[in-house]
Amino acid sequence: MKTTQPIHKLVGTLPYAKDLTPGTVRLIGAVELAAALGPVLPAATGIAVVLTPLAALGLAVVMALAGTFHLRRREYSAIGMNGVLLALSFVVAWGRFGPYTL
Repeated sequence: MKTTQPIHKLVGTLPYAKDLTPGTVRLIGAVELAAALGPVLPAATGIAVVLTPLAALGLAVVMALAGTFHLRRREYSAIGMNGVLLALSFVVAWGRFGPYTL
């Protein structure tokens, strides 16, 4: 959504989009897309599976930063989803670095 829709349409669902430059919103969208695909694709394809836990840690960092951003803006409803995704990414990283390596 953040990478393809015009900024004026995003403002309705993402109020912080009006306070950021269009390039920053696009960058956030691209990073989130890469962070979402990163933990899945290497394990699913069997190519460079060592990247799965590293991508999961990267997603954890992105979600921690997003939670901090929303906390500073007092957008408390968005922090819950950031927390859930942060926890899930830590579980994937722990599992792939530890007992469930591929």
